[in-house]
Amino acid sequence: MDARSHVLITAAELAGLIRAGDPVSILDVRWRLDEPDGHAAYLRGHLPGAVYVSLEEELSDHTLAGRGRHPLPSGRSVEAAARRWGIRQDTLVVVYDDWNRAGSARAWWVLTAAGLPNVRILDGGLSAWRSAGEGLQTGPVSPQLGNVTVPHGDLYAGGRPTLTAQESGAGSVTLLDARTPERFRGDVEPVDPVAGHIPGAKSLPSTAVLAGDGTFLGQDALCELLSDRGVSPGDRVGAYCGSGVTATVTIAALAAAGREAALFPGSWSEWSADPSRPVGRGSE
Repeated sequence: MDARSHVLITAAELAGLIRAGDPVSILDVRWRLDEPDGHAAYLRGHLPGAVYVSLEEELSDHTLAGRGRHPLPSGRSVEAAARRWGIRQDTLVVVYDDWNRAGSARAWWVLTAAGLPNVRILDGGLSAWRSAGEGLQTGPVSPQLGNVTVPHGDLYAGGRPTLTAQESGAGSVTLLDARTPERFRGDVEPVDPVAGHIPGAKSLPSTAVLAGDGTFLGQDALCELLSDRGVSPGDRVGAYCGSGVTATVTIAALAAAGREAALFPGSWSEWSADPSRPVGRGSE
């Protein structure tokens, strides 16, 4: 299996699995910055058998202070949620969304970091499913309780690399900022109290790693984007965004091209909360 097919699945491939009756858990992870609760949209129409997943409530732990706007959930809470979603041990899990792969990439990152080896992002999201002529189901889905197990305790130790705020600012990693260019430059900041970026970071909006139809770019196009930003094949790469959501799109794109990148989970929301940390502004 090549790197891309280890991260992504096409609408045609998923439809074929469903028609063949192969076991697959499908998770609808609709989330966007201006509409964080996608449940109503899910009820109006979702992939057959898909279970709704709340990024805010199930893929984040808002009880944690000082770790940004979307702190990572614990291993225990991920396991409990995954069982509610009906995920069974060693079963294929497909995650999808309807906005720039943000929700599905976050789910992919959390679940694979938790130790689930068989998680795929629906390439192109909900629109790809519709474009393939496949139908939708309305209303809620209540799956049978799953039996998947994930490690407890320090969930992300070794599962997927992460960066602390200190590591992100140390200059030992090539840091990619996945937010929009205007937020990177510090022209605007719609969410966090301070505008700007982590000094030394390079702007690579998460939408830039997607084609016009919402599918992930191929390896050559992605390598060109990285090269344009001075990122060499052997560089250690990290990614951040506003709060650790859209940066996972960049990380998934890199993984699909066979490259690993670390996530700074707290991202700009954690960095900017400490007034002692330096702030970069402008295009560099």
